[in-house]
Amino acid sequence: MWIFTRYGFFSAVCAREGDGAHGRPIDPDRIMVRARLRDHLERLIAAFPDLVGGATIIETPTVDYPCRIIVPKSTWSAVLSRLGDETDADNFKSSASRHQGAAGQSYLKALHDVWSIMRRMEIDRR
Repeated sequence: MWIFTRYGFFSAVCAREGDGAHGRPIDPDRIMVRARLRDHLERLIAAFPDLVGGATIIETPTVDYPCRIIVPKSTWSAVLSRLGDETDADNFKSSASRHQGAAGQSYLKALHDVWSIMRRMEIDRR
């Protein structure tokens, strides 16, 4: 699942068993929350310290999504619920960019790029 939030962009997938290395079986009870930027995960952890405060950011610079945390699936479900509860704006892109600090303009541009691509898909289906 891809999720764009005020804290950043994340890709959430089932983690693999043990240390999560490639080739290990999937662990359906754990989620690997992956990010392209470390500060996105740092913001997520800071926003929900009671849920993911103990998570360690794993950095592997040579892979897709170089930063990740592994949490129980129930924890990720609780984070998603809280993200829904804190929705307080009528324009996601503008709201999200304000929470990014100095990186806000870069994140806003990326959000607009994704919006444009998905809009093209909508138009193509007509």
